[in-house]
Amino acid sequence: MALTAAGILWRVPIITRRRLLRLTILATVASVALGGLTWGGSELWVQAAARGHVYSEADVPAAPVALVLGAEVYADGQPSPFLAARLDIARRLLDAGKVKAILVSGDHGRWEYDEPGSMEVYLIAHGVPASRIAIDYAGFDTYDSCARASRVFGVRQAVVVTQTYHIDRAVALCRSQGVEATGVGDDTVKIYQEPWRNSVVRERGAVVKAAADVITQRDPVFLGRQETTVHDAVAAS
Repeated sequence: MALTAAGILWRVPIITRRRLLRLTILATVASVALGGLTWGGSELWVQAAARGHVYSEADVPAAPVALVLGAEVYADGQPSPFLAARLDIARRLLDAGKVKAILVSGDHGRWEYDEPGSMEVYLIAHGVPASRIAIDYAGFDTYDSCARASRVFGVRQAVVVTQTYHIDRAVALCRSQGVEATGVGDDTVKIYQEPWRNSVVRERGAVVKAAADVITQRDPVFLGRQETTVHDAVAAS
């Protein structure tokens, strides 16, 4: 008769079974501890890298460009409230003379889904001249947006715009890519309690990926040729 795994374990001498159990417990504890240390170290790095570089909208120092990071766009092409809030901050920074141009960076990996295109349409509909907007269609995540801003668009100084739960990681990643980044975070969309809470929880895991990306210095998913669109948008001011 074939033995089950439990049956095989039962035939192992009791001393050996106890040792196996202790080893299993130790391995589990070690894994949990390692995971905690990895997460904790990543959190500390993000906080240290962003410290002193996150401001209110009114107090943020001037920079040539605002980098607006992508977020969900609905099927009809309208930005989600989270994304619209980011775009509104960038528009106000432009109107106030805090920035000269806006770089919108998001996911256009599928033809039918276009974050940066929707961002451009929204900004133009709200009075931003098209000549002051540059578009990054391959900002598939925060690291890619920051790396491409530096390596493809030649951005050396920027105000990064996103939600407050995300701003420290965004600033830390952009600064790791050679961008002298400051940040402005939005919290007006806290009224959407469940999506806000879910985003905060996801952010705790995202810091580990951010640290791994910086350590490995991976290339963005798509790098491509260098572009002058940010320079042109700044020059149009």
